[in-house]
Amino acid sequence: MTPKKIREIFLRFKKANLKPTTELIYHTNFELLVAVILSAQATDKSVNKATEKLFLVANTPEKILKLGEMGLKKYISSIGLFNSKAKNVIKMCQMLIEKYHSNVPRDRESLEELPGVGRKTANVILNTCFKEPVIAVDTHIFRVANRIGLAKGKTPLEVEKQLMKAIPHEFLHDAHHWLILHGRYVCTARKPHCPDCLIRDLCEYPDKTPAN
Repeated sequence: MTPKKIREIFLRFKKANLKPTTELIYHTNFELLVAVILSAQATDKSVNKATEKLFLVANTPEKILKLGEMGLKKYISSIGLFNSKAKNVIKMCQMLIEKYHSNVPRDRESLEELPGVGRKTANVILNTCFKEPVIAVDTHIFRVANRIGLAKGKTPLEVEKQLMKAIPHEFLHDAHHWLILHGRYVCTARKPHCPDCLIRDLCEYPDKTPAN
């Protein structure tokens, strides 16, 4: 895909959604960190439903640690993989208290040391909390980038590196959210909504779905 085409894609995304952000509901960096850990292989909607009640009673590392693993599970049992997620969140809270004075660290290396936090989660925190121009490649971004010709890669890291090179710097901070929302609501997995797509004429996907 040519630089000119890529630039036009992100100009259109920007015009349609000037200030995109995560659909996870949070009020502090810590709340977002917990929500992102819980969101692995789960929908933002299911996470928001659970954290709405959880954060009313426990929204700091100390308070969640006080709940304990069993207490935490009661709030997140509706979310997939809640047993392992509860274990990771409790360990993560312990580390934040002991090593970071209960603050969420703002560098990748420290974030990735936290239980339950991989590169993707670290990138979400760096981008959304600390305004770093990084891209967290989830299933939506991986699919969209490969499908439309924006970045071709067999792994999320390959796609991430290509996107970081290809996307103009002025769009990098918001690119993460634009691509996720595009994948979630337009360029969907089974049947993309090509007739309603604002970048249809720029997309290089050969099997576009026709209008009904």
